Amino acid sequence: MFAETVRQALQAILRNAMRSFLTILGVIIGVAAVITMVTIGQGSSTKIEADVSKLGTNLLIIQRGAGMGPRSTGQSAPSFTIKDVEAIKEQIVGIRAVAPSASSSATMIYGNANHRTTITGTDNAFLIARDWTVALGRDFFKNEIDGGKTVCILGQTTREELFGAGDPVGETIRSDKFSCRVIGVLEEKGASSFGQDQDDTALMPIGAFMRRIAGDRDVSSIYVSVQPDYSTDKAKADIESLLRERRRIDPGEADNFSVMDTKEISSMLTSVTGVMTGLLSAVAGVSLLVGGIGIMNIMLVSVTERTREIGIRLAIGATERQVLTQFLVEAIVLSLLGGLIGISLGLVFGYVGSSYMNIPFTPDWTITAIAFIFSAFIGIIFGFFPARRAAHMDPIEALRHE
Repeated sequence: MFAETVRQALQAILRNAMRSFLTILGVIIGVAAVITMVTIGQGSSTKIEADVSKLGTNLLIIQRGAGMGPRSTGQSAPSFTIKDVEAIKEQIVGIRAVAPSASSSATMIYGNANHRTTITGTDNAFLIARDWTVALGRDFFKNEIDGGKTVCILGQTTREELFGAGDPVGETIRSDKFSCRVIGVLEEKGASSFGQDQDDTALMPIGAFMRRIAGDRDVSSIYVSVQPDYSTDKAKADIESLLRERRRIDPGEADNFSVMDTKEISSMLTSVTGVMTGLLSAVAGVSLLVGGIGIMNIMLVSVTERTREIGIRLAIGATERQVLTQFLVEAIVLSLLGGLIGISLGLVFGYVGSSYMNIPFTPDWTITAIAFIFSAFIGIIFGFFPARRAAHMDPIEALRHE
């Protein structure tokens, strides 16, 4: 019986195929827009988490100054020292690696090629903290770090700009302030969450950097990698306490440094992406409401057009419930067709958008199922009133209808 009702509903829909399509267009647009937005949002969140993980595992980044943006006190706050790095290494429990970092930009020259890149003074702990391996060559020897030798390890971008596909190990590159022998090439990292090319860099021993480039003993930031089985929150609190003591910050006085957990950065960026995705999906969801109103409107028209048909069915013994079911099924079938087409288009647009934005295609099948079920509810909610109106018709008055 129910299968026959569905068959009749499909026949009624196909009799006016163009009108039926225009009726469900709002549902199609709504479902497609929601799935597209959610898919792109999921892909963006996945990419953010992957990009932040490239910075390092269980990584804490210590920088001078408090706050970010215009209110940052970074320029006026005192820098760190190598002794601060040693104190963290010796006094903080659960630490995997502690690396000093000081950076400056310089134009590097090799033969006829030149490239402006970021020179970072550090040591081998930097590679451990950042989960960065040397793909070609080697890392620093102890005597190179202690003696401040001018050797360097190139990032992939810097290597390509200066040497192309050639092997730079053993070659000497120079700038206006120094020259250094290339001892290694880092594995490719790609862009960070903030769009910065992490491979556009060159590492050199911190002592050589201070003597030949910076001209001072300042350490601008410290990278701390926490053991996998140790709490980053505990390590962060311990580091803050130690640095407040070393920097002679009185109780109640604000910090003149900041300790950032990369997990917090990932959470913040993912949260922003989630809010934007939710907002856009909510706006797109309005199309579902509009689509539901369109279905109700067309079903009312259909009831009016088929008044004599309804009267005949009621006169020959059809019950009000059967008539109600027929028109309600028509509305639900319309909505489900719109939902299926919308889901298909949403997945296609989501895939195209993900490919264009270079983010992973990660559809949320739970949201997809909810969108399909919701489209059925749209048919039930907005199709009930026209179906009820058809079921309650007076057979005699319906047969008189012209």
